[in-house]
Amino acid sequence: MNPTPHIKTEGTSKFQIGEIRNNTIHYDFEKIKTYLNIKGHMLFGKNFRIYKEDEALFFKLCSYFIQDHHSCAQMGIDTSKGLLLTGPVGCGKTSLMKLLLHLAPHKTNYVFVPTRNIVFNFNTSGFEVLEKYNQTKNYCFDDLGVEPTGSHYAKECNVMGEILLSRYDLFTQTSQSLSFSQSLSFSFSQGHSHSKTHITTNLNVDEIEKKYGNRVRSRLRQMMNVIAFDSKSTDKRL
Repeated sequence: MNPTPHIKTEGTSKFQIGEIRNNTIHYDFEKIKTYLNIKGHMLFGKNFRIYKEDEALFFKLCSYFIQDHHSCAQMGIDTSKGLLLTGPVGCGKTSLMKLLLHLAPHKTNYVFVPTRNIVFNFNTSGFEVLEKYNQTKNYCFDDLGVEPTGSHYAKECNVMGEILLSRYDLFTQTSQSLSFSQSLSFSFSQGHSHSKTHITTNLNVDEIEKKYGNRVRSRLRQMMNVIAFDSKSTDKRL
């Protein structure tokens, strides 16, 4: 485990985004912004920047990624759940979910997968692809809603709908296991956590229900925090 997760190293440069007091990292939001702007340039090019109008949303995301339970609770965010990040095309959802993986990977991490790729794999390999995501890894499904309907040997399948229902079952199972182990106060229970699912999407909740059904919409509400860009957010790729 990294003994100094509050110090980020990029090449020969070091960025201190917080300080340790009483064995707890106290993060500095302004220093986090400085570091992630630089990291964003490295990942996405010189035109990347964190926009002023997105700072309130960005603060919510940073608080979640560092698992600041107190700040998140004040903003109505449950740190035991995943994230459903929604907003208009080009507002920066995908970039932020890729970027924020570098903030506190010892606390928040996941495998990032475009939903189109999942469906393409299903079309080639069939229903075994669904089983891949029915495991305790954390995933971020990018661009939910743009993927086509799956079809394997003429058998159609709403691939992401099925995966999300399975992820909900997995989330509730690990939640129950966590509660049980905590109630027994086992020392090893600290290493046990929910299986979290994160999503980026251009769809609103009504559009999600239309495409995936009421069962999926209901379960997403239970397993994720909905964080939304302003509907008037500009396309930052232009």
